[in-house]
Amino acid sequence: MSTYSARPLTALARTNDPKTMLRRFLALDAVVTTGNGLAYAVASGPLGRFLGVDAGLLLGLGVFLTLYGAGVGYLAARKSPPTLPVRGVIEANAAWAVLSVVALVAWLSPSTAGAVWVSLQAVAVGGFAALQYAALRAARY
Repeated sequence: MSTYSARPLTALARTNDPKTMLRRFLALDAVVTTGNGLAYAVASGPLGRFLGVDAGLLLGLGVFLTLYGAGVGYLAARKSPPTLPVRGVIEANAAWAVLSVVALVAWLSPSTAGAVWVSLQAVAVGGFAALQYAALRAARY
């Protein structure tokens, strides 16, 4: 691991240990994803109206994201998260970010708030993927 390449990550994760960085980035992802999923599942009707997105779609996404977030949280809780599932999380996050933009352009017709939310969510999830990838590389799994 080069000191230079890990420096920005150590500032974000507040640790020099790559495995701890990875676990923290996974944990943050888990908290945000599970919280988002619970909000979608519990308030799919009001959120759907506000965002201009079908409530049934939000309910389904909410259940999926809650379960996915719990799985990411399980990985974050492991002392040494296994590489293959972590790579799966990174790839799923990258795919989610890309598909969010594609959905926004190709088939969703959200409100202005919904378009902003989907865009911000794509950036955040893409950011999680990038941070997790960099931490995984720094840990030299």
